[in-house]
This record gives sequence, structure tokens and C-alpha cells, in this order.
Amino acid sequence: MTRAIRIHQTGGPEVLQWEEVEVGDPGPGQVRLQQKACGLNYIDVYGRSGMYPVGDLPAVLGMEAVGMVDALGADVDGLAVGDRVAYPMTLGAYAEARLIDADKLVRIPDSISDETAAAMMLKGLTAHYLLFRTYPVQPGDSILVYAAAGGVGLILCQWANLLGANVIGCVGSEEKAELARANGCHHPILYRDEDIASRVREITDGKGVAAAYDSIGKATFEASLDSLQPFGVLATYGNASGPVDPFSPLILAAKGSLYVTRPTLATHISTRELLMEGAERLIDVVASGQVRISVNQTLPLAQCAEAHRRLEARETTGSTVLNI
Repeated sequence: MTRAIRIHQTGGPEVLQWEEVEVGDPGPGQVRLQQKACGLNYIDVYGRSGMYPVGDLPAVLGMEAVGMVDALGADVDGLAVGDRVAYPMTLGAYAEARLIDADKLVRIPDSISDETAAAMMLKGLTAHYLLFRTYPVQPGDSILVYAAAGGVGLILCQWANLLGANVIGCVGSEEKAELARANGCHHPILYRDEDIASRVREITDGKGVAAAYDSIGKATFEASLDSLQPFGVLATYGNASGPVDPFSPLILAAKGSLYVTRPTLATHISTRELLMEGAERLIDVVASGQVRISVNQTLPLAQCAEAHRRLEARETTGSTVLNI
């Protein structure tokens, strides 16, 4: 027997239960992992609350972790017992041990710590597809990053800065503005005190941004559209304020022949080739120190409910890791 965080019903943080579960032996194409640390992500909140489906209940939540290969099933190539690996976007990460398909795993070099590995896969690969696929950032582009002091936001700011972008970021406090600035955000906007679109126009001399990377959703959709230059791209990739309301495509014409997309990491890692393209690029920039993964909160996995409470209350910056 091992322990995991499970839910028996959807709801608030109080539904997260630390309890014994059975793991068993890996089947064909699977490995068993002894896990070291898990990442905390807003998608975990969506699963816990019922916004996103998690399958039959009770269910183990969590979408990314790092661990050691403990046992191999049949037909597993390229991995060995003792290999240190991490993964994103595979439900069931909130556990001391688990079974997982081998083709979901990425080897992690010794130069990257367990805490960094646990925090970087889902958020780092999200930043990767946004910057390299959804709207491929070019030197000199102005971009708008929401939650710029959050886990994905800090990675986006650093990586976009590395690509030569003019980075504008939305934050909720002066403290978060300083953190974003220290991580490559050239122009923090205090969204509680300033009109986002007006401030973006001021910063860009009236031009607007080439892309807005919006993880907030409903509350910021119009501000994002109004911040874009003609032919600009709005990537609405999260729902922290709730899902975007239905809208008429005609508003995209009126605001400058704009593009709106709702991407998801699952699509961008749906094949082994796509996963490894992003993972190799991510590991390179993290191992080289060009992009730092800011793990600013750590808690034991057993205190997962408190971690969820802090995340939803916007009391966190950077990444939170749940240690096992």
C-alpha cells in the first residue's frame, strides 16, 4: 500500500483526502514510479472543482511529478530501473507511487533538482507551445503576459525576453511587479489600478501587442482583444476567472482582423515527437540557467488542501511544489 491525495466528490480544497491506495505492478508499456515531488497547477483546481472531468471517483489528482523508475512492464524500451524521470499532463501525480505509460516520461539530467523538475514540466511546456507554436515570438515583438508573477508567467517572461521580445505583464501587486521585472518583464501593469488595454497602448506607442497570452479567461477577454495590434493573436489558455463567454466572430473583424485560439498542452504533447521537441528545448534552457524555475512555495503532499487554498487566494508567486 502507498498513499495519495484523492477526491471522492468535487468541491473546495476540503475534498482533498490523504489516504492509502494500492498501486500494483506495471502492465505492458508501463513503469512504476517512486515519486519524489509533484507540481501544483491551476488545472488541478479545475479537476477538483468539477470544471474539468477527472473520470470515475474516487480519483487521484495532480498532473506533473518527478520520480525514480521502480519497475518495468513488458515491452518498455529506453528506460531502466533507477532512471530519474518527470512528466506533465498525466492525471494521478499526487501520490507516493504510481503506474504510468513509459512514453509519457522524460529523463531528467542530474543538473536539475527534483523540486525544479517537479515544477517545470507542465508550466515550462505550456510556455514552450505558447512562444514557439501558438504565436512564434520574433525579436522586437511586443507581447502581453497575464499572471506574470505566476508559475507559467515567470517562465514566459524569461523565455520571451531571451527571444528578444518586449514583455508586458499583468500583476496584482507591487511585490509581484518587482518579481516579474526581475524575471524579464519590461513593463509590469498593476491590473487592479490601471486599465490594461490603455496602458498597453501607451507602452507600445499606440500599436498594441502581437500576442496576448491570457490565463485568466472571462474577466480579461475584452482587455486582451483591445490590447492587440491588427492581425494579433489572443491565446486564451486558462480559466482562472471562469471560461470565456460565447462571442460573435464579428468583433474580431472590428478590432483589426484578430485571431483567437484556445490551445491546450494535451494537444501539444499528444505524440512522443511533440513531447520530446518541447522537453528537449525546455531542459536545455533550464539546465543552462537561461530560464530559472522559481519554486517559491513548498509543502508536504499531505498538505495539498492548504496548497490549493493559497493558489486560489492568489497568495503564491512562481511555482509551488508538493514534496513526498
